[in-house]
Amino acid sequence: MLAGLALSAAVGVDLVARAESVPVSELQQQTHIHGLAVDRQNPEYLLIATHHGLFRSSPDGKAERVSVVQDFMGFTPHPSDPGTLYASGHPADGGNLGFIASTDGGANWEQVSPGEGGPVDFHQRTVSPADPMVVYGAFGGLQVSRDGGKTWSVAGPLPERLIDLAASSRDAETLYAATESGLLVSKDAGGTWAAAVEGSPVSLVEVTPEGTLYTFVLGKGLMRSAEEQLDLASVGADWGDRILLHLAVDPADKERIFVASHEGEILASDDGGVTWTEFGQ
Repeated sequence: MLAGLALSAAVGVDLVARAESVPVSELQQQTHIHGLAVDRQNPEYLLIATHHGLFRSSPDGKAERVSVVQDFMGFTPHPSDPGTLYASGHPADGGNLGFIASTDGGANWEQVSPGEGGPVDFHQRTVSPADPMVVYGAFGGLQVSRDGGKTWSVAGPLPERLIDLAASSRDAETLYAATESGLLVSKDAGGTWAAAVEGSPVSLVEVTPEGTLYTFVLGKGLMRSAEEQLDLASVGADWGDRILLHLAVDPADKERIFVASHEGEILASDDGGVTWTEFGQ
């Protein structure tokens, strides 16, 4: 199942579990990537959330672990606070982390809440750029918090075969879901869903704080639209057999885009997605 691409177990764990510094090329081979974000405290660097910790990579492709060794799922930066990051996942010794946050760029993490029915493991999660106090996560249904993750309630059932979630930049009640049946949109905080793109599986959806929606549609590739009036257009490359799972745009330079594929490749573009190169090469 396509949804399993976002949840698959990592392989080759020994090297990356021991190493504090790993070339990105080896990181891709030794663990599973769960999220990307440009480090807004130093935008030359890329944050890479993995099955074995959070890494921070310089442009030359040298990735240094900045966190404890644990599985970071549902990794997203705060939309407006450069030092705050959010995640969920699993500690190294098993169990679930609940909803966790870092206020020092990923070095230290604390549980904000176990979540509804938790401790939760939010594999898909998103923070509203329209109101960063509103956070959504997938665990036992679609959960929502309206106080920055301190308390949670179940907003409704999850869309079938969910792969990714992204909150709107315009309205905290609007939410997008990438699923195996297409791109869905909810305008009532996940209570009901309607099709935005039908007929093809969608493996990622990301909305930037300034209002650009990105999505990867199998058979069509990476697509982009202004969220205000959804009209998706292809972005750049011929992706071949690649399926993109994660995407990050530099908030200070919308031409700088990073993506991670289902095989762990990280690609970078400095021209808004027209051309792509392997990150760190």
